[in-house]
Amino acid sequence: MDLFIKLSQFLLSLSLLIILHELGHFIPAKLFKTRVEKFYLFFDVKYSLLKKKIGETEYGIGWLPLGGYVKISGMIDESMDKEQMALPPQPWEFRSKPAYQRLIIMLGGVTVNFILAFIIYIGMAFAYGETYVANSDFQDGMLINNPVMQEAGFKTGDKIIAADGEKIARFDNDITMKLIMSRKVLIERDGKEQEIALPVDLVDRLSQYEKTNLIDIRMPFVIGAVEDDSPNTTLQPKDLITSLNGQPTKYFDQAEIILANNKGKTIPATILRDQKEQNITLKISKEGTVGVQRGGLTIDNLEKLGYYKISKQEYSFMESIPVGLTKGKDQLIGYGKQLKMIFNPQTKAYKQVGGFKAIFDIFPETWSWETFWRITALLSIMLGVMNLLPIPALDGGHVMFLLYEIISGKKPSDKFLENAQVVGFVLLITLLLFANGNDIYKAIVGR
Repeated sequence: MDLFIKLSQFLLSLSLLIILHELGHFIPAKLFKTRVEKFYLFFDVKYSLLKKKIGETEYGIGWLPLGGYVKISGMIDESMDKEQMALPPQPWEFRSKPAYQRLIIMLGGVTVNFILAFIIYIGMAFAYGETYVANSDFQDGMLINNPVMQEAGFKTGDKIIAADGEKIARFDNDITMKLIMSRKVLIERDGKEQEIALPVDLVDRLSQYEKTNLIDIRMPFVIGAVEDDSPNTTLQPKDLITSLNGQPTKYFDQAEIILANNKGKTIPATILRDQKEQNITLKISKEGTVGVQRGGLTIDNLEKLGYYKISKQEYSFMESIPVGLTKGKDQLIGYGKQLKMIFNPQTKAYKQVGGFKAIFDIFPETWSWETFWRITALLSIMLGVMNLLPIPALDGGHVMFLLYEIISGKKPSDKFLENAQVVGFVLLITLLLFANGNDIYKAIVGR
């Protein structure tokens, strides 16, 4: 069932993005009276799952879920329809239209991608608002369990002040990416500020610990369950351990240290049960454990216990517009930085480029419309940026040649465009194999 939910979200998001992207080409093509022969979700190599011709356009669903396309008459594209291109140009064909109209048609897809992302962010700001913990409320700093971050110089208890000079105001879904994209991070430790330089190949190093977050919220030591063979049967589920051996244990990471230093001993402890403190003794095993499984607390309970103050910002529709636009702009700039890292060999970030499995893995195993729309907005930005790359066979390649034509007044020959399309197609296939090959490699080696 979990797999079905992930797959449903993945296919719904992918289908929505493909259809709207292709609609961005389709609408201006029709407005400029350019014939559109096909409009397909997924590729119909040899055959299609569904198809229906309405007017001059065949609408359908292909069997190969690697994208989608619109086939515009008189356009040199992935169909490589040389027979049509060998005939005299017709008024309804793409090649017969003015350069500015062809440019608008080619930019239509990515324009829709960017507009869609901004609309989603505006809608999310209006529907869900923003929930976060203000960075200033982390009086005891963050939990640093990631070995790469520890090697870089971070320690549990550090307060993250700024990343590359940008002040970190809140702990939310974007903080991890801000840190990954940074070169230097300003922290506060023991009341003093200091700067930590992150390694150039941070992304590559982090790939070894994909299941370990860069930074985490420090959590209390809550009992989830008492094991059957536990020597500490006085403990009960939901107990919160507040001190061990006379030392306060506000957080579990503090308790871990005390337990490790008292292996095989019996020590006094204080627990919070039903909002009342009780003094007990605990027997610690030779491994430094007390025979329990850790439990968790909801955000609301953490707030009630005074650990963190949860901030909730709600917006009217008009207020959500600038909030959503700012969010979209930040995500667009952030993805641009990611691409820059990927194309920089020193970062080794190219090793982490993923294909369809990497995208599939982003979606959660439980259905959440808020998460679905957040991921879809980000994927829409990614799709728009990738399609703008000046690679023949992508929208950006067509735009590059059209801009050359508009500026120089000279149109590249059909033969040149055909050859460029072949080169671009080979390059895209290579990139596709590389990205999905990375997914296969990670699955094999368990990374």
